[in-house]
This record gives sequence, structure tokens and C-alpha cells, in this order.
Amino acid sequence: MMKIASLGSSFAAGPGIKPIVNRSAMRSGSNYANLVAQCLEADLTDLSISGATLLTIWNEPQVLFGQKFEPQLNGLPEDIDIVFILGGGNDIQYIGGMIFDSIESYWFGRMVMSMKNSLFQDLSTPNDIPDEEVLSERYGVVLDAIHTKAPKAKVLVLEYLTILGPDVKPGVDVPFDAVCVEKYRNIASKLQRATSTAINGRQKWCQRVPVAELSEQHGLGSNEPWVWGFGLKAILGGAIYHPNEVGMKAVADMILKTMN
Repeated sequence: MMKIASLGSSFAAGPGIKPIVNRSAMRSGSNYANLVAQCLEADLTDLSISGATLLTIWNEPQVLFGQKFEPQLNGLPEDIDIVFILGGGNDIQYIGGMIFDSIESYWFGRMVMSMKNSLFQDLSTPNDIPDEEVLSERYGVVLDAIHTKAPKAKVLVLEYLTILGPDVKPGVDVPFDAVCVEKYRNIASKLQRATSTAINGRQKWCQRVPVAELSEQHGLGSNEPWVWGFGLKAILGGAIYHPNEVGMKAVADMILKTMN
């Protein structure tokens, strides 16, 4: 039986998509790794955790909802055949920053965020956000660590689904303005470039799945968005600006095509 492992952050874990199989990790039983494993009748080790960074995937513990998780790489079986990895967004405050800017688009949100910044300074945006070169180097270190632990495994590097595609309307599909849209498009491009650069020189055992490009026509404002926006369902499910069920299925199909 083929053995698959999945490492990554919330775009891999699938918060808000039923069934939720690990509430502390906000991990769905219908994320792309589970869908691929079911299709191939493969054995899956799903280590993805919402909020993970490249560092918590690699060698730092992560605490979420009071539960401490060991670095994801610690749980990677050495005899694994395929490894999926998706990360980097939380390292540069991609989705988290977009959520904060959405909240601050409302007067009540600005008041809450102002109180948060003055009373809970430890929750403020960190000052050590890596630049593109450092992010790429960090991603490369994680890829090498995966290859060292599971040298026979094929590593498939997943990109984040496009959120702010060509159809998005500022102030309608998202609560923030056009300047903010461009800001997060640039952050998404930075993440995509860093991910692609990290794979250079590692192509013998590592391959990129071009999720961002293939999902460009399915961002917010499109006829069939593959991500949730800033709506009530997404807020209650903890899945604002994250993949929806259709998006997860689309990513799983991309992976299957890449593997064939």
C-alpha cells in the first residue's frame, strides 16, 4: 500500500470543512490529503496543523488552543512514499494580516484592534517577518530536512489557492480597499516566488504543484470561488479566506494529475 504524509498549515489542514477530525489542529477529514489518499487507497499520515509556520513544521513546537504539538517533521515516517507540504504563509502574515485588515475595515473592528494592540502587545504583528530570500532559504531547509528523514520519498510542494484573483471587487467581495488588495496580491506573489525558488536544485525528488496559477480564475468574486470570503459561515468555522470544499477537491485533483 502506498504511504502518504501531509505537512503544512491551515490551507493543508482544512479548517471549517466537515468532518473535523482534530479540533485542536483545526484539521478536516476531507482536506486534499485525505481526498487523495481515499482515491488511491493509500495510507495517510496527516500532520497538518492550522497556524503552522515553516519553523513549526521543521523543528519548533506549536501551541494551538492550549494543546502543544511537536514539530510536524518528528511524526514523518521514514518509509513514506509521497510527502505533501504547504507552508510559508504564516511566516509572512499572509492570511492573518488579511483577516486583521478586514476586521479593521469596520469601526467596531478598529476599536477592538486598538484595544488589542494596547492591552495585548504580544498579539501584535511580529517585526521579524522574513524577506523573500530568507523565506525561500527557510523553505529549502525544511525540504532538505524532509529528504534527509525520508530519502526515498517524492516531495510535492503545494501552493496556496488564489484568493484575490482578477474578479475580486474591493469593498464588495472583501471589506478592504484596492490598495489593500494590491498589498496582499504582492504578498501572495512573494510567497509563490519563494516557494518556487526553494525547489531549485531539488527537482530530482521535489516537484511543485502549480495551485496558484490553476486557481487564478476561482478567487473571490468569481463565478465559482474556491475559497471562503469574510462571511458569517467562514467566521463561525474559523475558515476566513481559506479553501472551501470545492477548492479542496480542486487541489486534490491537481495533485492526482501531477502524480500521474
